[in-house]
Amino acid sequence: MGTFFRSKVLYLFVVSIIALLLIQPNSIQAKTMETKAETAIIVDVNTGKILFAKDENEALPPASMTKMMTEYIVLEMIDKGELNWDTKTQISDYAYSISANTAFSGVGLRQNVDYTVKSLYEAMAINSDNATTIALAELVAGSEGEFVKLMNQKAEELKLPDYKFVNSTGLDNDSLGGKHPEGTKANDTNLLSAKSAAILAYHLVNDYPEVLEISSIPETKFDGQEIRNWNWMLKHDATFLKPYYYEGVDGLKTGNTDLAGFTFTSTATKDDRRLITVVMKTNSVEERFKETAKLLDYGFSQFEDVEVFPAGYKVKDNSTIPVAKGKEDKVEVALKDGITIPTVKGTEKDYKVEYKIDKKLVNKDGELEAPIKKGEKVGVAELVFDGEEDFGYILDDEKKVSVDLVTTQDVAKKNWFSLMLGAIGQFFTNLYDKFIGLF
Repeated sequence: MGTFFRSKVLYLFVVSIIALLLIQPNSIQAKTMETKAETAIIVDVNTGKILFAKDENEALPPASMTKMMTEYIVLEMIDKGELNWDTKTQISDYAYSISANTAFSGVGLRQNVDYTVKSLYEAMAINSDNATTIALAELVAGSEGEFVKLMNQKAEELKLPDYKFVNSTGLDNDSLGGKHPEGTKANDTNLLSAKSAAILAYHLVNDYPEVLEISSIPETKFDGQEIRNWNWMLKHDATFLKPYYYEGVDGLKTGNTDLAGFTFTSTATKDDRRLITVVMKTNSVEERFKETAKLLDYGFSQFEDVEVFPAGYKVKDNSTIPVAKGKEDKVEVALKDGITIPTVKGTEKDYKVEYKIDKKLVNKDGELEAPIKKGEKVGVAELVFDGEEDFGYILDDEKKVSVDLVTTQDVAKKNWFSLMLGAIGQFFTNLYDKFIGLF
């Protein structure tokens, strides 16, 4: 019995070791990210941190992801009071011809009928309708050609790095039957990089969070007919769409043309974290959602908010600044606030902080001048990544994470007598140095 028991224990021990060996490679592999999309990006919305990127600066046709810019401009007009949801408009001959083209996404618009901005916007944002998009563009700017100018102006204002807007819909101009917007070429197409699409989405959800109230609608009614959201990752009633459902997804915009392939800008929340992902030029409608799910899984599972440096942190052997005319000849400095960022679990050690002292506060010798109060800001502490790979931040002004660098103590100014003695001593020291220099 004893021999049998020992053999059983040994067997269980060996099985456990083998299991650990099999599991370990998978946990390491989980920290890497690969995607079939030609370009892709993941952004943490709370901080603007880019968690993953693949050829994110390559400009490609975005297809109907273009409509995010149309959405932004319409929402901005409403916010400014220059437009409202109840404003009514009718459909032009051009918009009607696009609506009648069965090759395009459409809800089947009618002429000589009043449509509200709200109904047109919903058809655009939910069903990716092209004609309603054109109708909104014409309402806002008078013509789609003028609206395209607004799109490019707004792209510059939002500092999109890689873009070209030639129409409001994302269709290729050569598919518009010679009715492409004035000022654009017949063979033109819109262009966006994954990073530009992510920046646009980032501004949309931050500047106009109400965009998600509509982009999250899976099905609704338009002009008496049911329309369905092309975002299959929402909670649809249709059985064939249920495998693509992803809890927390509430936007944002799909796209598809022969030139663009299948594109998708998604956004989702989990545990108070919101992510934006972009995939461009995937090979099928199913693949774009599967690749998006992979990106979301990676962003939510591999990253956590970590306080890499707490408030009061001092850089070892570099936490003092010399002081002139003070009762102390130096003052300690520390981080006023802690620094918390989303980072891959276990990589906290790859970060460090660098002090940037405000040059306007120090003399030519790099000294602060007494008196100095505790908590006085003397510069900033910038977060620096010292590991193998860092994708940076989605906005230019967020390229460096920094917190205020403050003094940790009061330093009083020397009294006049001490200052006078110091000045006399310095005078004779300088005189002695000059004398020695003569020999």
